[in-house]
Amino acid sequence: MSYFDDLAVRLGEQGVPSARVEATLADLAAHLEESGGADPEAEFGPVGEFARELVPAGGRGDQGDQGPGEPGAHVETWRWTADTYVDEELLNRFGAEGWEVERVDAIGRFVSHRDLERPQRWEYRRELVTRGREGIDEQLAPDGWEACGNWIVYAWFKRPLAASLGPEAEIAAPPRMPERWRFFSRRFYALAAVMAVVVVLAGVVVAVDDGDTGSGFGFVGGLLAGALIPLAALWGWQVWRSRR
Repeated sequence: MSYFDDLAVRLGEQGVPSARVEATLADLAAHLEESGGADPEAEFGPVGEFARELVPAGGRGDQGDQGPGEPGAHVETWRWTADTYVDEELLNRFGAEGWEVERVDAIGRFVSHRDLERPQRWEYRRELVTRGREGIDEQLAPDGWEACGNWIVYAWFKRPLAASLGPEAEIAAPPRMPERWRFFSRRFYALAAVMAVVVVLAGVVVAVDDGDTGSGFGFVGGLLAGALIPLAALWGWQVWRSRR
């Protein structure tokens, strides 16, 4: 049985609807293709553990001392990702809807939860860190900021708006959980397209300089075949920067 077949079975056993299972597997397959990964287990981890991580992403909650996969009555969990052109804006938008980021999972998604009984508004900020955290945690702590994730050269912080808004920070009727979990901006896709064009042009230049069309365009083919490498690097740089 393949990794994804096994994952589908395990998700189904844990009560995830078949339509959501199919959508989740399609997203994971797309992620694997974009990242150039050949081995799903190396990319996502052991299938049993990964299946348990994905159960909250299917809309089932987890709460307190409940075991993995057991639905919570008052907490919902949502995992999502975005590139660094829009991540801070989206963090604050979703924070205003009651979503609190607690960590980042194995494939780089913000793991967020929301109290359904008394949802509170949250705000977020992103900081550049080049050599570790550089004491930034201590600098921001007096203003109520708490670290909630970092990746490569960025760190993300959160704080509840209740500190400044008081009772008004509580949300009376929070909107439904978004159906999407990937939020990539037009700038991100434009940059990816530019990278692809650069790869092709580099091959054309080699073909012209060699004077050997077959050799040059063979090189172009090789570059195109290997385009997943720079595109994966680009994707990693833009998406993982907004992760832990």
